[in-house]
Amino acid sequence: MNASPGALTLTKKTHSCVRIEKEGRILVIDPGGFSEDDVALGADVMLVTHEHPDHFNEARLRAGLEANPAAEIWTLRSVAEQLSAAFPGRVHTVGDGDAFSAAGFDVTVHGELHAVIHPDIPRITNVGFLVDGSVFHPGDALTVPERPVDTLLLPVMAPWSKISEVIDYVREVKPRRAIDVHDALLTDLARPIYDNQIGALGGADHGRLAPGGTTEL
Repeated sequence: MNASPGALTLTKKTHSCVRIEKEGRILVIDPGGFSEDDVALGADVMLVTHEHPDHFNEARLRAGLEANPAAEIWTLRSVAEQLSAAFPGRVHTVGDGDAFSAAGFDVTVHGELHAVIHPDIPRITNVGFLVDGSVFHPGDALTVPERPVDTLLLPVMAPWSKISEVIDYVREVKPRRAIDVHDALLTDLARPIYDNQIGALGGADHGRLAPGGTTEL
């Protein structure tokens, strides 16, 4: 069955990368070094939350830009500066509070800083993206947008978080459902524990997709 007009289809890629499709247009968030080599090919819009290599891989972004001369990137300054000279006019710098439309997607930008990894490690900038007022990808932060979220892409396991924080984050955002991202380091042995505890305590429908798995949003 074809998706209804304006409906979003999400495809999970490895780790924190997702592809969102609407009416034949494709938006990709965080094509990093853990994600598939071809993850940005065919994209019309690419969004990058921050500069860490598991979220930002220059080769994958360049491949996407070269494959589609109309494709563009929206990201924060630290990433944009590494690409803008080679692709003039196609790499846009955004920050907290910005809003833009691209290839039929409406996007708002939320957040400013990466979560604390350790007090001795300086915090870098990080932005989250809310797509079509529906699906929110926070990058590496527990940012709560000042507007409702239907589908939260939940960074489920990271060196900077613990499961109680993940559960409380779902409770604070109050999405209709949460879908795991940032999960490449989560072992198969640990997954049922995370599934059970987040599902039981988060207060939202909680699920996960294997890389390549797809769901209608």
